[in-house]
Amino acid sequence: MSDFRNGFSTPASAPADMAVDAGLRSFMLGVYNKLALGLAVAGVLAYVVGNVPAVQTLFFAQTADGRVGMTLLGMVVQFLPLVLLFGSMFFMKNPTARGVNMLYWAVVASIGAGLGLLFLRYTDGSLASTFFVTAAAFGGLSLFGYVTKKDLSGMGTFLIMGVIGLVIASIVNMFMQSGVLYLIISGVGVLIFSGLIAYDTQRLKMTYYALGGDQAALGVATGFGALSLFINFVNLFQFLLAFMGNRE
Repeated sequence: MSDFRNGFSTPASAPADMAVDAGLRSFMLGVYNKLALGLAVAGVLAYVVGNVPAVQTLFFAQTADGRVGMTLLGMVVQFLPLVLLFGSMFFMKNPTARGVNMLYWAVVASIGAGLGLLFLRYTDGSLASTFFVTAAAFGGLSLFGYVTKKDLSGMGTFLIMGVIGLVIASIVNMFMQSGVLYLIISGVGVLIFSGLIAYDTQRLKMTYYALGGDQAALGVATGFGALSLFINFVNLFQFLLAFMGNRE
């Protein structure tokens, strides 16, 4: 028999049987490959937007007090990922692998372009070191989510509520401009997105078994899985920058 937790069918077979399943490994490898390619594309776009003068001026402009501000295009790009993600909830009622793939690359491109701002705020060395720390942490957390026998489904609601709280606190701090609150938000953000990496990895594992070999559905799950892990990685990276980034 199988029970159902958080919308996914959980087989009653031993976890050891799941870990050695070749189909599962192939599915997860597909997710990680798409994630890695997405991070590479986002990194290249961020570098171009933040370092190539002709492109940089399209997104950023210097304000009268000498600070870096955004052009109209820059503001559109910053908010585009949220528009795409929320829009997909309404317009992708019956998602296909092709549709999810298009959504994934649109989000990757818009987030990557938006990250160009980081090259104007932080040194290249601190960006590189923070990225490698994030990659190492992501690898360890995702591995934990894959191999643990502990059911992490109970964390899901708590973590999503935490993300909502982070968004609200970040909006409040846009007006308060509190350095202390910014560090608190960043510290909590690191914890929340660390948990989400492990949780989403296990959720993907359960999704594979729930879909029972349906190739069309697995194609959709691969795209959504890469998207969720990509967003987790980028957020963890940005929150870690609050502690590891050296300002220009």
